[in-house]
Amino acid sequence: MRLTAQALQRLSTNVVDVVTPDGTYRRAVMDRGRAVVLRIRQSAPRQLNVAFDGARSLRLLSLVKWMLGADVDVRAWERRVASIPWLRDLTRLHRGLRPPRYPTLWEAVAHSIVFQQISLHAAAAIMQRFVCAVSSAVEDDGIVLYPFPSPQAVADASPQTLLKAGLSRNKALALQQAALAFSRREIDAAALQRLSSAQAIAELSRLRGIGPWSAAVILLRGLGRLDVFPLNDSGVAASLKLLAGDATVDLNRLLLQLGDQRGMLYFHLLIGRIAHAERKNR
Repeated sequence: MRLTAQALQRLSTNVVDVVTPDGTYRRAVMDRGRAVVLRIRQSAPRQLNVAFDGARSLRLLSLVKWMLGADVDVRAWERRVASIPWLRDLTRLHRGLRPPRYPTLWEAVAHSIVFQQISLHAAAAIMQRFVCAVSSAVEDDGIVLYPFPSPQAVADASPQTLLKAGLSRNKALALQQAALAFSRREIDAAALQRLSSAQAIAELSRLRGIGPWSAAVILLRGLGRLDVFPLNDSGVAASLKLLAGDATVDLNRLLLQLGDQRGMLYFHLLIGRIAHAERKNR
């Protein structure tokens, strides 16, 4: 679970997905109009301890399973990488990693807009300010958490609030238009799930500010589609060179080899890049 939670958190500045020093992943989610804090910790290789106060709902357990990719059998990925030495070794290093998903499609769309065309650290700083400005804090054992803002809260926010968080005017407008579409139920996750990935990408690309790269990220992190990979990502080439130890890796050929498991590459590159940055900063 540790690596999957790290992929959700990405950076320690994240105020929504928080991993405490004891390895517990904490997140406040809205359940029937109130905030519920989830606490998840791995107690054994195949066992997760899940706790939440004031709620006894199988729906929340299903949400935890979804977010941590606990329902995904990674043996298909392991078979795909068996003949690719550097990726096979990276997979062994990242043993236990599952494909994390955002709890809602809306959150995946919001992240894809905020994280477009800027560095991971810059986007994370903007996201932190945006969440703190639009959401309300929840305290859990002295730890401050923020539920991710609802579509309605973002739609109702003043444009100036979003601009002060560091969003460009185009991104602020795209975010609020997407929030309105969700609050009006014009976007339906279940309907998108019934489409092929190519059809879903075309449908999502109708939203302002969403192109093929953003749509692929949304399918991967919002709907759990592993048959997609965000192309034209500025960090992919650098990550491939860094982690494969070879600047000549043919990404198109690699994606063909990985087939319908190619989305897992995104998460292994992400975790590898984060681990490299941590070692560099020590």
